[in-house]
Amino acid sequence: MSQVFSLARAGRWLLDSGIQEGCGGVARYYRSETGANRPISTEITGYTASTLVYLFEITGHEEYLERARKTARFLMDCAWNAELRTFPFEHPSPSAESGHQAYFFDCGIVTRGLLAVWRCTKEGALLDLAKTAGRSMIDDFRAVGEYHPIIDLPEKSPAPRTQHWSRVPGCYQLKAALAWWELAEATGDNFFQKAYLDMLKLTLGTHAGYLPGAADRHHVMDRLHAYCYFLEGLTPLLDRAECTEAYMRGVHSVSLYLRNIAPSFARADVYAQLLRARMYGAEAIGFNREPAAEEAGALAGFQAASEDPRIDGGFVFGKRDGAMSPHVNPVSTAFAIQALEMWRDFQAEGKPPCRKMLI
Repeated sequence: MSQVFSLARAGRWLLDSGIQEGCGGVARYYRSETGANRPISTEITGYTASTLVYLFEITGHEEYLERARKTARFLMDCAWNAELRTFPFEHPSPSAESGHQAYFFDCGIVTRGLLAVWRCTKEGALLDLAKTAGRSMIDDFRAVGEYHPIIDLPEKSPAPRTQHWSRVPGCYQLKAALAWWELAEATGDNFFQKAYLDMLKLTLGTHAGYLPGAADRHHVMDRLHAYCYFLEGLTPLLDRAECTEAYMRGVHSVSLYLRNIAPSFARADVYAQLLRARMYGAEAIGFNREPAAEEAGALAGFQAASEDPRIDGGFVFGKRDGAMSPHVNPVSTAFAIQALEMWRDFQAEGKPPCRKMLI
């Protein structure tokens, strides 16, 4: 594993490794031990669209913008089910790998990916679909006092819930609701703003009991990843006292749990999310440079170095008992790219990053 982060190699991995299939969809991750991609994930494709726009913004390389357009076209032309008015979990859906379902969280991430490309290209079809998808999220997933995390298709009935964090409602859903806040900014439609504010109120009332949330320490690490989504969802309103207090307590809690559990299990995305959270919240809650530098150093260590282009430059999912995971992960890579580039800029300028660029 390399210890000095290379933006160029990480960018090349997204473009050239094959993690993005020829159709434009992006695999959940690459299994280096078997030499195969997992199936195409609509959520991961949405994250990739946002990442490619971010890479274009910071480098000016047109190749990233053209690939972002291709990714968005896949989301519009292939991933979107016009008859059901939703984004199924994987493509194709159903398949031998997964059932025919849609996730509330995934729909929000895909919608944000479309908006990221739209802000750069101003293609009206992207905004039109984002608006439709945002309204469908509300219509399809809303329940009494919560939003269902998963629905079965085509009937759109709530899927059975389990103890896994992604299969139950929770404060992590606030990040998906950022799509509504961004739609309100893009369209001026207060319907979307109200939906986000309702979710904000709900999650502020429930987040305090989210951690640790499990007896198994490795499951707690997974929940840190989810809880960081809640912190990311707070970023538009860190000028509000209740949001600032929750954010400050959350950053402190994630930091403590991460350092306690990391010797046995650490996720690259949690390091990246915590580092980003520190910078996004710098003006609201203050900034502690020493732990941020420690997190940046640890995160850089997850970048893979290999003669195999399917691996080189990407970030592996995590580390267990000192051994790196064989899974090269596009979301870990996306979050790490942004966190480490923002860290470079933050050290030089001391200014928090642009909220709308959050992947």
